[in-house]
Amino acid sequence: MPQPDLDAQLAFLAEADKLKSVDRANTLNDLSRQENSAEHSWHLTLYAMVLAGQAGPGVDIGRVIRMLILHDLVEIDVGDVPLHSAGGQAHDSPEIQQAEAEAARRIFGLLPPAQAAEFLALWQEFEANRTPDAVFAKSLDRTQPLVQNLTSDGAGWVKYGVTYDNIVSRVGEKVARGLPAVWDELHCRVRAFFGLA
Repeated sequence: MPQPDLDAQLAFLAEADKLKSVDRANTLNDLSRQENSAEHSWHLTLYAMVLAGQAGPGVDIGRVIRMLILHDLVEIDVGDVPLHSAGGQAHDSPEIQQAEAEAARRIFGLLPPAQAAEFLALWQEFEANRTPDAVFAKSLDRTQPLVQNLTSDGAGWVKYGVTYDNIVSRVGEKVARGLPAVWDELHCRVRAFFGLA
């Protein structure tokens, strides 16, 4: 007997496997290779679990983890757009946002309708960055590459010519919004990295 929902779910899962082939700008901490977007998403869910005690009031870590697992699936179609590329302009450009929204509709649209709507709503909430869950998730998304750069002697920062001011304006403000104590600690480390301590 055909199971259309199961067929759709399996098709979505097969499509999601493509995220493993999307290379990111950041390297692994040991500098052996580029991180891929699936690894990034997994690592962010671990960040959410480990740093759950840093979450603000009303944050549901289970929802945050679901957002983080889904947030970069659009890169299957769009690829990784490094935060510090093109002076940071391309990452938040209307063209990239539109392409990512179209990718989200296509990819989540592979699922049965109710599940597709649920996943798309979570992705849109993350992108809007207004709810407590989304603010915490977005802060984690900025924290993980920052920690990787600090651990890898700034490999990504060197590659993209990133300055201290770039980090404070493009990363620090978003990290501080959902993880103020984490930003205080990392900010000290960033200052030391750039010889400002």
